[in-house]
Amino acid sequence: MHTTLRTVFASLALAAAASATAHDYTAGALKIGHPWSRGTVAGQSAGGAFMKIENTGSAPDRLLGARTPAAERVELHTMSMDGNVMKMREVDAIDLPPGQTVELKPGQLHLMLQGLKAPLKADGKVPLTLKFEKAGEVQVELKVEPGAPAAAGSAAEAHRH
Repeated sequence: MHTTLRTVFASLALAAAASATAHDYTAGALKIGHPWSRGTVAGQSAGGAFMKIENTGSAPDRLLGARTPAAERVELHTMSMDGNVMKMREVDAIDLPPGQTVELKPGQLHLMLQGLKAPLKADGKVPLTLKFEKAGEVQVELKVEPGAPAAAGSAAEAHRH
C-alpha cells in the first residue's frame, strides 16, 4: 500500500514538474514551441531568438514582427550562403503555411533582438510579443540558454547566434 502511494505521489510530482517547465504557447491555429535565446555578454548589442511555429489550421498565416522590452527593436531575419559568404538580411514577414511547422533556428530564419538594453543571462527569461497576421498578438517568454560568445570584440561576434 505504501509503495503504491509513493508511486502515485512520485508520478504526480513528475507531472507537475513537467507542466511547470512546459514552454509552449498557442495563438489561434498556431502552436509556438520552446522559444529561446542564447546568453550574451556585456557590450553585445544583438542576440537571436528561436522557436518552432506549427500552423495546425487550414489557412496560411504570417509572422509580421515582434517586440520585447529587452531590446530597442526586433527584426525578422533570414540567413543564406552566397558562395563562401553567409548573408543575413531582414525580411518583412515569415510565411506559416497551413499544416506545416516553420523552425526559427541559428543560421536560418530567426528573430534578431537589436539594441539589447542588458546582456541576456543564461537561465533567465525574456518577455516577447509575437505579432501574426491572422492569429494576432501572443505573449511568450524566451528561455535564455547558455552559449554566449567568449568575447564581443567584432561585428561578427555581435551577430553570432
